[in-house]
Amino acid sequence: RFTITTELPVSPKAVYSASLDSHAHSAMTQSPASASTEVAGIFTAHDGCINGINLELVDGKRILQSWRTSEFDSTDPDSSLELVSEPIKKGTRLTLTHSNLPDGKADDYESGWQDFYFNPMLEYFS
Repeated sequence: RFTITTELPVSPKAVYSASLDSHAHSAMTQSPASASTEVAGIFTAHDGCINGINLELVDGKRILQSWRTSEFDSTDPDSSLELVSEPIKKGTRLTLTHSNLPDGKADDYESGWQDFYFNPMLEYFS
């Protein structure tokens, strides 16, 4: 389990909306994605390498998803991904908590979130 944060120069609503919109998510990560704005909605990211289900959605504030990649073994349970957007003076503080990962994988996924999400998001929203 790990928690990381970043600050983005846009509103929490903008971060939340882009995360749950297929076109915006694809543009933000520069990789094909499909998204859903519904609880129990299915999503994919990075051209199908990532998939999961929206478990809880609090408009503009919180996204909780089941999450897995094609690297997970079939016996691995889904991991849990929580994104919390909080307003700050300069925009949004985005806190990501990723838990229930396969043994020994947390460091890889933590750096992956930075490289493939946080850095591209900062560029996209700037």
